[in-house]
Amino acid sequence: MGILQDLVKDIPIPRMAKVKVNFDDTKIEDIASELLPKLQREQITSRVKPGMEIAIAVGSRGLDRLVEITAVTVKFLKDAGAKPFIVPSMGSHGGATAEGQREVLAHLGVTEETAGCEIRSSMEVVQLGELPNGLPVYLDKFAAAADGIVVINRVKPHTAFRGHVESGIMKMISIGLGKQRGAEACHQLGFKYMAENVPAMAKLIMEQKPVLFGVASIENAFDKVRYIETLTPDEIVEREPQFLAQAKELLPKLFFDQLDVLIIDQIGKNISGDGMDPNITGRYPTPYAHGGPDVNKMAVLDLTHQTEGNANGVGTADFTTQRLVDKMDLEKTYANGLTSTVVAPTKIATTLPNDRETIQASIKTCNILHFDQVKMVRIKNTLEIGEIEVSEALLEYVKHHPRMEVVKDLYELDFNNDGNLF
Repeated sequence: MGILQDLVKDIPIPRMAKVKVNFDDTKIEDIASELLPKLQREQITSRVKPGMEIAIAVGSRGLDRLVEITAVTVKFLKDAGAKPFIVPSMGSHGGATAEGQREVLAHLGVTEETAGCEIRSSMEVVQLGELPNGLPVYLDKFAAAADGIVVINRVKPHTAFRGHVESGIMKMISIGLGKQRGAEACHQLGFKYMAENVPAMAKLIMEQKPVLFGVASIENAFDKVRYIETLTPDEIVEREPQFLAQAKELLPKLFFDQLDVLIIDQIGKNISGDGMDPNITGRYPTPYAHGGPDVNKMAVLDLTHQTEGNANGVGTADFTTQRLVDKMDLEKTYANGLTSTVVAPTKIATTLPNDRETIQASIKTCNILHFDQVKMVRIKNTLEIGEIEVSEALLEYVKHHPRMEVVKDLYELDFNNDGNLF
């Protein structure tokens, strides 16, 4: 037995109970019937003229119903006599190549066939100007040459900064449509100033180029579309902060103020840009965001298949497994830090041989007197927290909480011969 194994071998792992967490699951069933009337309001139709070539910005995050939202928007523009085409709007994603970004859209289900229009993908940009602080402002060359620009995105809290505007239409305009150079420019001065730079860049672009409208969605706790709206440029500036407040209210959460240990089975870029959503874990990659539980020790056990080795976020945890480290693609992982300028999440957390010892190490170091009283929660990932596991020490709290209910009483965690969870 090695030194590390000897240090943790006597640490008890608590019995766990399965708990259902109740979130509002209200969602829009028929996207077309909800979105079309909002596209057809006079403030929108008056901005679309026959013959206009219109660039539709579509990004790389897993927006719910993205294929339908895109197709409905394309059809509306075509019916108005316009000539829409799609521009991948995802900063540096897709390996920062034109073909890579087209492939990311295809992976999300957005193709020329499903959208009903051409996709024009390029990493070339034009510089429109500079902010007063000297940051250059870039725009995709196809969007810059179009007669109009339409932006599709959901509005949600960012994972690394707080402001009146975080992730949404304005971030899509400033960073998504800015491609690699725009993403780097916006990140250049760090997340400390992102809340100022994102809207400032978006406003400069909207002043110089014909952004016609945005299609903004807000998702419920299960990442299903709850609201969808069309916004003119003035409405984007005025109403996006209101949409952000709504999105924060609907955000899923772990209803615990403090946890000794949080175990996360898997992280990945398909789960969150940060591998795991800091708004859920309470662990942020920068000091400029806040919220969520106070977690003493956090462990991540594995990567999703879809993340293709990108382990961005593992450094936000305290512990991880050799299995996860063996799956890491260091080039993909480190590229995240080089683009965002935030490199702590790409570091490799303290690594243990298997799940059991990783959990034991987390408990051993969580600064409590009696290990058998550890307040521990285990989740599959930060997208799926409708069902979680909690340790015995949290049971009474759970039983009296209006949003949680025990669905399976206490049991031992089941490990295989290699020390990994089944």
